[in-house]
Amino acid sequence: MAIQLLLLWLLAATLDFTESQSVGVCYGMLGNNLPSPSQVISLYRSRNIRRMRVYDPIQSVLQALSGSNIEVMLGVPNSELQYVASSRENAREWVKRNVRDHSPGVRFRYIAVGNEVKPSDPTLARLVHPALTNVHEAIAFHGLKEQIKVSTSVDTTLIGVNFPPSQGAFKDDVRAYIDPIIGFLVNIKSPLLLNIYTYFSYAGNPRDISLPYALFTSPGIVVPDGANGYQNLFDALLDVMYSALEKAGGASLEIVVSESGWPSDGGFGATLDNARTYYTNLVAHVSQGTPKRRGRAIETYLFAMFDENNKEPQLEKNFGIFYPDQRPKYQLSF
Repeated sequence: MAIQLLLLWLLAATLDFTESQSVGVCYGMLGNNLPSPSQVISLYRSRNIRRMRVYDPIQSVLQALSGSNIEVMLGVPNSELQYVASSRENAREWVKRNVRDHSPGVRFRYIAVGNEVKPSDPTLARLVHPALTNVHEAIAFHGLKEQIKVSTSVDTTLIGVNFPPSQGAFKDDVRAYIDPIIGFLVNIKSPLLLNIYTYFSYAGNPRDISLPYALFTSPGIVVPDGANGYQNLFDALLDVMYSALEKAGGASLEIVVSESGWPSDGGFGATLDNARTYYTNLVAHVSQGTPKRRGRAIETYLFAMFDENNKEPQLEKNFGIFYPDQRPKYQLSF
């Protein structure tokens, strides 16, 4: 009996560890009332948040992260794509200054080269693929290839067919943009980074998308799809992207959810209770996988650590899971 109890305890501990390891939090800094980087790192550690996404290589943040043991997704912001795409030397300098000089004190996990670049953007869209290539080469040049994956973060607006999930496909007019990126990621065995917001799907179409479906609270299957059934919109959106990748030569790719969240104020359906429900259920759900990839934990980054009062419009100010004074909005378990 004692041995059986020990085995059950070890299994429970392993499941809890897997769940907590699947969830990180995005550290946005567009506020004039936020804690210092060192205070933020202390908050992450005290709450057992072991992964962080940061959007800009701010030196004070990287210095505060040193020795913290927090795994980091570091962004090459869209404003710096031109610099790293223009030459290998520039990319090597960027990686040296922002990654190599802080390693191994900072545990870099990913470099996210660009965030939600629109394929229709004539300036930025043409830069993403060469920037990816140069940054990946620079990571290898500095001896970090085995430690750090290079990718880019996209959103669900690239999808043209989204129902049912098994029929997911990219829009025809984004294929020239996304196909080379998919081929590159397949070649270097890096995941695609995807920002998923069930909130915007629900708020934009509440007639066809129910609130329980968006909040993980539907009592049963809402969308049947062959052998699979979808009880929540998060899984459906993720599997739509997996289906689109399969049709575009990316069947081998994993997806990391680089942002997902729900606002507590400022718009339709944006309430404290809805946001609490979404974040709580998301954290509990991601260890389970999706109907297409059952049992495979979904690495997910909650958006965001704090309310950011310098963002616009009003809705964007209210995605924090903590208030700027470090009080938690919700009792989330990491």
